[in-house]
Amino acid sequence: MRLVKYLEQQVTPSKIVCVGRNYVEHIKELNNEMPEEMVLFVKPNSAISETLLSTDQEPLHYEAELCFLVKAGGFEAVGVGLDLTKRQLQSRLKAKGLPWERAKSFDGAALFSEFVPFDGDLDSLSFRLSVDDELRQQGDVALMLNRPEAMLAEIASFMTLEDGDILMTGTPKGVGQIVKGEHFTLDLYQEEKQLVSQSWVAQ
Repeated sequence: MRLVKYLEQQVTPSKIVCVGRNYVEHIKELNNEMPEEMVLFVKPNSAISETLLSTDQEPLHYEAELCFLVKAGGFEAVGVGLDLTKRQLQSRLKAKGLPWERAKSFDGAALFSEFVPFDGDLDSLSFRLSVDDELRQQGDVALMLNRPEAMLAEIASFMTLEDGDILMTGTPKGVGQIVKGEHFTLDLYQEEKQLVSQSWVAQ
C-alpha cells in the first residue's frame, strides 16, 4: 500500500477522490463544457507515487491541486499535489462517452507533498506551481466553482470517506505537458505564510 506523510507519520489512504472542472479558466483552456453538477472521479491507492513521470509513448500533463487529508468525515490536514493525466487518451475516452480511469487512475498518477495541520480557515489557503522557476499555476478556494465543504457533502451523499483518504479539489488554468528533466516546485500558503514546499524532477 502506498503512503503519504502527515506530522512525520505515514498514512495509508484507501482512495483519492478528485473534483474535476472546478476552475472556470481551466474549463475554458481545455474547451470543456461548464458542468451542471459536481464532476467527481476516484484514483486508487496504487496511483500514489513519489516519482514524477514523463513518457515518450503517451504525453503526461501536470495538474496542481489543493489537497486535504480526511479524518472523521472532516478535514484533518492540508497539502498540495499533482494529478497526472494522459490528456490525449482522456480526450479519446471522453469522445466515446467512456470513463476516464485509464487516463487518470494509472500507477504513478498522483503525487503529494507532506500534509500539515491548519486552523480551518479555507479562504486563506493558496498554492503556486513553478516549473524551472517559471510560475505556471496558482489557485485558491475563492476561484473554485465548488468549495471544499460542498465537496465533502456531495461525496458523503453516496460514498464513505475513510480516515486517511485524500480529497483533490481541482486544478486552475496553466496545465501542460511534463518534459523529462524539468524541475517542479509546488508551494502551499496560508495568507503569506508558506506551509509546505515540495519539489520533483521529472523522470
